[in-house]
Amino acid sequence: MRADLEIIREWIRPGSRVIDLGCGEGELLAHLIKEKQISGYGIEIHPDNITACIDKGVSVIEKDIDDGLSGIRSNSFDTVVMSHALQTMHRPDQIVEEMLRIGKECIVTFPNFAHWRARGYLALKGRMPVSKFLSYTWYNTPNIHFFTFKDFEELCVERNIYIVDRTVVDHEHKHRWWIRLWPNMLGEIAIYRITR
Repeated sequence: MRADLEIIREWIRPGSRVIDLGCGEGELLAHLIKEKQISGYGIEIHPDNITACIDKGVSVIEKDIDDGLSGIRSNSFDTVVMSHALQTMHRPDQIVEEMLRIGKECIVTFPNFAHWRARGYLALKGRMPVSKFLSYTWYNTPNIHFFTFKDFEELCVERNIYIVDRTVVDHEHKHRWWIRLWPNMLGEIAIYRITR
């Protein structure tokens, strides 16, 4: 399982109800169903990923999250997960609000566009950064909104969202002691657990 999903797994209680928005091939849900006896399902838009979910025994609904989550009742889930997809949403602020409406807690992960490599690339080359982790060019990237840890935390303050936990890691999803010194400059990926 991907290293960021390992971190997310630790934050999910056994037997809880979980929905994974943009669940990909269902790797996290399959693990949680087997190891933590959770119930729930994923939402995914890509047909190949949906097939992979079904092959793993993961319940999945084909839906574009950008269209909203209005078909899901409020407080239906203990945990709502969105891993590496918030920056691809047209209105990430509204998606966060919807996640908090349908779940008691939410876990989101996203890349930090204020990381020193991205800043340096832009400053030295005058072009949008391309790296191993941000491997797309400006014209074909799925990332619509480029934001930082500070931007996300400011949104939380504005919307009265409580940050339960935050983990900042490098591109390998590893904790490094130096990242804690200056997370918005040295951290590449954030994993937040939030609630109302």
